[in-house]
Amino acid sequence: MKKLYILILKSFLKPFMATFFVVMFILIMFFLFKYVDDLIGKGFEWYTILELMYYQSLVQISMALPLSVLLSSIMTFGNLGENYELVAIKAAGISLQKAMRPLFFIILLLSASSLVFSNFILPKANLKFNSLLWDVTNKKLAFLIKPGIFNNSLPSYSIRVDRKDGDKLFGILMYQTDGTLGIPKIIMAKEGVMEKTSDGKFLIFKLKDGVQYEESAGKSGAYNPRQVFTRSRFKEAQPTFDLSSFQMQNTDPNAFGQNTIMLNLKGISRKSDSLKKQLDTLNRNQNLSLKNSFKTYTVAKGYNGLKTTPKKIDKLILANIPNGSRKQSIQNASNMVAGIEQSLANGGTRQTELTNEIIVTRIEYQRKFTLAASCILLFFIGAPLGAIIRKGGMGLPVVVAVAFFLIYHILITVAEKAAKQGDLDPVVAMWIAVIMLSPLATFLTYKASRDSALFDINYYKELLLKLFNKKRPSNQQ
Repeated sequence: MKKLYILILKSFLKPFMATFFVVMFILIMFFLFKYVDDLIGKGFEWYTILELMYYQSLVQISMALPLSVLLSSIMTFGNLGENYELVAIKAAGISLQKAMRPLFFIILLLSASSLVFSNFILPKANLKFNSLLWDVTNKKLAFLIKPGIFNNSLPSYSIRVDRKDGDKLFGILMYQTDGTLGIPKIIMAKEGVMEKTSDGKFLIFKLKDGVQYEESAGKSGAYNPRQVFTRSRFKEAQPTFDLSSFQMQNTDPNAFGQNTIMLNLKGISRKSDSLKKQLDTLNRNQNLSLKNSFKTYTVAKGYNGLKTTPKKIDKLILANIPNGSRKQSIQNASNMVAGIEQSLANGGTRQTELTNEIIVTRIEYQRKFTLAASCILLFFIGAPLGAIIRKGGMGLPVVVAVAFFLIYHILITVAEKAAKQGDLDPVVAMWIAVIMLSPLATFLTYKASRDSALFDINYYKELLLKLFNKKRPSNQQ
C-alpha cells in the first residue's frame, strides 16, 4: 500500500509542477501583452520590470493553482487508466477512493497553504504590485528623440532633428509654446549636443550656429495686430531642461493600504465594521434632518389650558391660508422641498458608495476561503474525470480541464458582478460555483468508482447499434 501511494504521489507531483509553471507563464505573458505600451520605450531598468513580473506572479497564483490542480489530477488518473495501472489497482481490491486518499491529503495541504497565502502574502503582493504599477503607468515617456519626428516629451517644447549621431544632433528645430499669449518661439540650429548634468536632474542642449525667432505683443496694449517680431542669431546657446518629472518616483505603498484587496481577514473585518458604522451614522443624520424639516413649531406649545377645536384642512391647502401669506408660504415650501431634494441627493450618493464598499469587503472576505475550497472541488472533478476518460498527456485532458475551469470561472465572475450590483448576496455569489459544481463532483466520483463508460465513444456506438438492431425486425414486419 505504501508503494502504491508513493507511485500515485509521484504521478501527481510531476504534472502538477509542470502545469503550474506553464499556467503561470501564460498568465504573466497575458499581463505583459496588456501593459506592453506602458513598459516599452520608457527607459525602465531591467530589475524594475522583473520586480513587477514577480509581484504579478504572486497575484496570479489564485488563478493558476486551481487550474493546475484540475489539470494535473486529470492527467494523473488518465495516465493510470491509459496504462491499465488503475485496473490493476482495482483488481487488487483497492477502491478508487482509497487510491485518491494520498492525493486528497496533498490537496488539503495545498488548500490550507492557499488560505494562509491569501490572508498574509497576497495582500502584501497586491499592495506592492499596485503601487509599482502606478509608478510605471504614470511615468512620462523617456526622452528619446528620433530623426524626422517631432518629440513632445519635454513640457512646452516640440523638438525635431534631421539627423542624430549619438548625442550629436543635426538640423535642429525647436518650438517653445509657453511664450507670451501662446505665441511660439522658434529656435533653429545646424548642430548641437545633448548632455545631462552630473546629478541627472537637468538636460542641456549645446546648440551651435543657430537663429531664434520670437514674436511679442505691441507696446500699445495686450491685443495689437501689429506685433513685434524679433530675430536673433547666435554662435552658441545652451537651453536647459528640467528632467525631474521624467524620473520614476517610488510611491509610498501605504497610500494604497486601505484598498480592500490589500487587506487580510482581520483588516477586512475592521474596514467592514467601520463602513457599517458610517452608513448607520449617515442614515441616522438623514432621518433627523427629514424630521426637522417637517417638524411643526408653535408658540402655544406647553399651554395645556388653551382649548381649541382642531381645524380641518381640505385638499386645497392654499384655500386655508390667508391671501396675504400664500405667496410667502409657497416660497417657503419650495425652498424646503429644494433643500430636502439636495440633502437626499448628497446623502443618497454617499449611501450608495458606502453600500458598494461594504459589498466589496464581503466579497473579498469570502474570496480568501473560496480559493482553498476551489482546489478541493476541482480535484474531485479532475480525478474521477481522469479515471473515466483514461487518457493521459496534454491532449484531451487539457481540453476537458480548460472547459470545466471556464465553467467554474464564468460562474464566479457572473455571480460576483451580480453581487456588486446588489442583485445577489455576496456570500452566495462567492460560493455559488462550489455549490453548483459539488453535485457534479459527487456524480463523477460515483461513476468513476463504478467503472462507468461515461466518455467512451465506443460504448455509445454499441448502444446505438443495439437500439437500431432491435427496431429493424419490427419495421420489416
